[in-house]
Amino acid sequence: MTQVFRLTWRYLAFHKLRSVILVTCLALTFLLPAYLHLLISQYETNLTERARQTPLVLGPRGNPFDLVLRTLYFTRTKDETVTISLADQQEAESHRRGTVIPMHLGYTARDFPVVGTSLEYIEHRQLQLAHGTLPLVLGDAVLGSDVAQRLGLMPGDHVLTDQTSLYNIAAEQPLKLQVVGVLSPSHTPDDGAVFVDTKTAWVIAGLGHGHDDLEKPENQGQLLKRDADGSLVGSAAVAPYREITAENLASFHFHGEPNALPLSSLILVPDDAKNRTILKGHYQLSETVQLLPPAEVVDDLLAIVFKVKRFFDASFTLVLLTTALFLVLVMVLTWKLRQRERETLTRIGCGRGTIAWLQISELLLLLAFGLVLAFLLAYLLVSLTEPQTLFS
Repeated sequence: MTQVFRLTWRYLAFHKLRSVILVTCLALTFLLPAYLHLLISQYETNLTERARQTPLVLGPRGNPFDLVLRTLYFTRTKDETVTISLADQQEAESHRRGTVIPMHLGYTARDFPVVGTSLEYIEHRQLQLAHGTLPLVLGDAVLGSDVAQRLGLMPGDHVLTDQTSLYNIAAEQPLKLQVVGVLSPSHTPDDGAVFVDTKTAWVIAGLGHGHDDLEKPENQGQLLKRDADGSLVGSAAVAPYREITAENLASFHFHGEPNALPLSSLILVPDDAKNRTILKGHYQLSETVQLLPPAEVVDDLLAIVFKVKRFFDASFTLVLLTTALFLVLVMVLTWKLRQRERETLTRIGCGRGTIAWLQISELLLLLAFGLVLAFLLAYLLVSLTEPQTLFS
């Protein structure tokens, strides 16, 4: 058999153009199913692993897929106004069943998602600092490794949040964030995010601001009136600060009811299985919020993906069948063209079985080279595909 494959290899090497065309056609036929198989396997692993690391997610009632994917992957939703509040966080913390991690999402900086959260998130995701420190005061930001690399930023630099509306001058204005740290690569969506404190996120959303002290004599020209309760009302000349510095930090404050400050969701990390069950039972009948185990939601999502994959598999089967028939046609035509070659082989002592094995080995080598090339290209494409772009 070794001699048969060696002779077949010499034949394919002699007819280079024909062999390359056949191998390329086979590789392109196998490429798409191979690529989808590897890609779905990779995303299944990434989705499942991140979901398993997130025990419970609490958020407003609605589409469970939107809530989980937004919390895990910082995706945008159609209605960003549907939120929970700081009161929900305080209520969850009052149960003392584990760690409660707030999540404020919906804003971006240089097109990267700005994640308002607490230091517990960094600890829960086991993120490590490569440079600098974690956010310590209002206005501090820590960059994921991808953000820092693409923007060329390091601790001590600044990054502006994105304008929410190009046509509404009354909308929230960009806030200049102080970069205080850069995270080490984690190969998760955290690499492509900008992390700030929830209070900083509320300032970005326009719920808090700082401005000149109207009590000072030099700022009396900006005073519009003084209410009966003694509170001061500034005129339109009072411009809020769009950068938080050591000099104006004390002037930043929030308006409205503190308990009504919005949050996108909460990550709940119960202390044990018992506390997890108690929390799920407590929120089971709530009409305003829902408590979801991300692992189960991701499993449901993957079940839908695999149903779609089965449809593509059926389509690929038809394509492969067509390719196989095309290959058979080529081999039959080649068989007739090589009639004199077979007669020569017979005259020098080759049996019919050996001649048949030459044809079979040629087909096997072509298929093997086509499959190897297809999977090499598929691996290359998968390596160039970033997992965090799946839901962006």
